[in-house]
Formats: sequence, structure tokens, C-alpha cells
Amino acid sequence: MELPVTLTVDGTPIELRRATAADLPALVGLLADDPLGATRESADGDLSPYRRAFALLDADPAHLLVTAVDGDALVGTLQLTFLPGLARRGALRGQIEAVRVAAGARGHGLGAAMIGWAVEEARRRGCGLVQLTTDKSRADAHRFYEELGFVASHEGMKLQLAGSS
Repeated sequence: MELPVTLTVDGTPIELRRATAADLPALVGLLADDPLGATRESADGDLSPYRRAFALLDADPAHLLVTAVDGDALVGTLQLTFLPGLARRGALRGQIEAVRVAAGARGHGLGAAMIGWAVEEARRRGCGLVQLTTDKSRADAHRFYEELGFVASHEGMKLQLAGSS
């Protein structure tokens, strides 16, 4: 399913398309619009770190930064990355990251539709596995992903590097 595609969510057509640099203010707004994001994202208007990251993502075909658009409003986003590896007989993995749905668009099936699209895109590209991580404090997100068939099969770990945020 090449982008753009149109999903019908609760009777409303929602376009999924590749993000553009012009989307950055709205994307950062979505990332910051929850208790965890508010502590990690820059709400001061300095988009320079996001512009650098966007340029890297946009230039690499192994990464898709996807936006969900309802008319002129950006109402959702996710990142889908394709990871090659030797494990699991050389399986390609789809990694879903930074899934966000705008507060006013939640509860209508957009998140499930976006994840469904990401899983099918990973399958189309030959992935043998789709994985994601979600913060341990996000109990609602855990239930959401479990309802979509994801299984909490591993314990994730992170190491914060000095000088990074």
C-alpha cells in the first residue's frame, strides 16, 4: 500500500501520507500532548532538533514518518522503521514508534486503523515480525496494543546517554 492511502475511520475519510517538513509544528504538538511527552518534547518553539531528525528520517528509505490527515488537520502520526537482522533466520522487522492521535480524534478507531496499516505495510515489505515499545506507565496503551494482537513478550531496557534528552 503505497502512500498516500485513504482510511475510513468511523465514516470519515482519513488520508495517511508521508510527513513533510511543513508538518513539524503539528507533529511536535502531538508528541508533546500527553503527560510523558510534555516532559520530553520541546514546547519552546525551537524546531531545529526536530528538523535534523526529520531530514535523517526522510532521506532513509528504511524509515516512514506517517501522518494522518482529516481535511486540513493533522490528527495522527506514527513512525515505521524496517530493521534487518540475522536473528529469526534473517527476518526483517517492522518497528512502530511514536504513535500519537490528537486528543479530539481519539476513541473513533484512528489508532487501530493506523496500526493496521503499519502491520500490513510491514507484511507487504517482507517483515516476519512487527514490534513496538510503550512506556510501562501507559496502561491504556498496553490494553490497546493487546486488543490488536500484540503480546508483551520481552522486557525492554534503555540507557540514557549523557548530554542527550
